[in-house]
Amino acid sequence: MTVAIPLSIREALDALSNTPDARLIQGGTDMMVEINFNHLKPHNMIALRRVQELRTWTKNADNTLTIGSGVPYQEMETGELKQLVPALAEAARTVGSPQIRAAGTLGGNLGTCSPAGDGLPVLFALDAIVHLQSADASRKLSIHDFMVGVKRNARNANEIITGVTVPLLDGWQGYAKVGVRNAMVISVASACLAIDKPTRSVRIALGAVGPTIIRCRDAEVWLSEQIDISASTAIDAAVAKEFGRRVALESKPIDDHRSTAEYRRHAVGVLAQRLITRASSS
Repeated sequence: MTVAIPLSIREALDALSNTPDARLIQGGTDMMVEINFNHLKPHNMIALRRVQELRTWTKNADNTLTIGSGVPYQEMETGELKQLVPALAEAARTVGSPQIRAAGTLGGNLGTCSPAGDGLPVLFALDAIVHLQSADASRKLSIHDFMVGVKRNARNANEIITGVTVPLLDGWQGYAKVGVRNAMVISVASACLAIDKPTRSVRIALGAVGPTIIRCRDAEVWLSEQIDISASTAIDAAVAKEFGRRVALESKPIDDHRSTAEYRRHAVGVLAQRLITRASSS
């Protein structure tokens, strides 16, 4: 097996052109597990961790934030990134151990595209744009078009995920998940809720309860008709409970070795109810 270690995006794209069958690796927190268990046996790899261009983020003039695909979760947990995108900080804190958070990235989450990926419900709730770069072109894709199935995405073989852009919303946002234990665990079910007061919109996205991340569009519309999203008033308990029920109905869970579909459906309903209650009391 050969491993290329580029120092720039251009070098990485040149390496990908020379070895089109190469697997891209960022932090390796997902891929190395597959390799260690002999589920994956790549002949060529391109390690992106030393590409500094991917490890930066920028607050843009149009009130959006662009985060490089190599920015580690550790950096999202605190500081200005936490202030700008609180839900992403909450999701980042749930990703494995400190060592894993120092290595793991959004680019890795997007590359793997597991519906249990902790960063993905946040990106879906925020309607993120994914940036892709090839040797001769660049393109942008909505996160809703990028993730096409279980561990499948719309990245072309000659492209590198360079980052994501998300809007900076004016309103409460948060993330919560359920696992088989309290820490360092893959999600059994997860949810991200984000409110934008200027547009009077509420967004909620679910992880690990479908083949892709699920945006609960019907529940979002229903809730916006029940309450004034722009007002900072406590939500009625019955409305919060009904919101949770409607969110659960939009989930598409399955039974597997980590949980049953019935429990997952119940869990996302409870998570949604708790998140909207937290939002209304903040």
